[in-house]
Amino acid sequence: MASKSIYNRKPTLTIFTPAYNRAHTIELCYESLLRQTSTDFKWLIVDDGSTDSTGNLVTGWIAERKIPIEYHYQNNQGMHGAHNTAYNLIDTELNVCIDSDDYLADNSVELIINKWRKEGSDKYAGIMGLDAKFDGTIIGTEFTTPQTTLSDFYMRGGRGDKKLIYRTSIIKSVPEYPIFEGEKYVGLGYKYQLIDLKYELLTMNEVLCYVDYQIDGSSMNMYRQYFKNPRGFAFIRKESMKNHPSGKRRFIEAMHYISSSIICRNCRFVSESPRKFMTVLAIPFGVVLYLYLLFQYKCNKIMSLE
Repeated sequence: MASKSIYNRKPTLTIFTPAYNRAHTIELCYESLLRQTSTDFKWLIVDDGSTDSTGNLVTGWIAERKIPIEYHYQNNQGMHGAHNTAYNLIDTELNVCIDSDDYLADNSVELIINKWRKEGSDKYAGIMGLDAKFDGTIIGTEFTTPQTTLSDFYMRGGRGDKKLIYRTSIIKSVPEYPIFEGEKYVGLGYKYQLIDLKYELLTMNEVLCYVDYQIDGSSMNMYRQYFKNPRGFAFIRKESMKNHPSGKRRFIEAMHYISSSIICRNCRFVSESPRKFMTVLAIPFGVVLYLYLLFQYKCNKIMSLE
């Protein structure tokens, strides 16, 4: 059993996990938290409407009192809705999201806390570390500068998902992810782009998280997501057109904005665009992109029936 002192002090870090029917995977995350070399954290689980035994599992873990756990159940809103709830509940200085099919390296909390205590300041939004596959292979590229924005990292050729640890006050200072009725997806990059406009992130070439992509996860079904959540995609494309520092990237976002606008039958997409002239120029490319996405969506739908 964990020391009572774990429950009698406010930790520095909240590890939050959105969960939707992940009873078969979330134990990996729990076990990794038990192995942490630092106890300066608590675990917040936002159950996004699970209908499996996720709630029962978590109730059992809370009763064990090995680590501080907070559990919140809500009706299904999608990943971004679970993030909104988490950010409203978190009261620690730092926070990091660990998905319900991933797990932390045994020393992740210690690495994060030590890095922040040594180099953290009001100049930075937080820390960016490395993700790795379950076999230990680092995903994408390592960092070449001690600090950067997320956008600049990728603009300079950086690749792969990274683990983002944010100051809670900063992540709360930007607007929430919008909820569109009948849709369950808005890109999490929306908040990160807004933060990039004002703050850099410290970087650390240490593996903090081991990740796996489940076959029913949104990252493996993106074509389907385009057609199920067109207003969410159109929203994030508009925000990227406004905020992304790369003109080339803004044009690509305009193409995607047009394709999503066609899917949701929004005839006012030009007047609603933050970059109207660019949007008009991108119309032919956006139409071609829409036709490509429609073809891929139908092909994947046929394949899933076989």
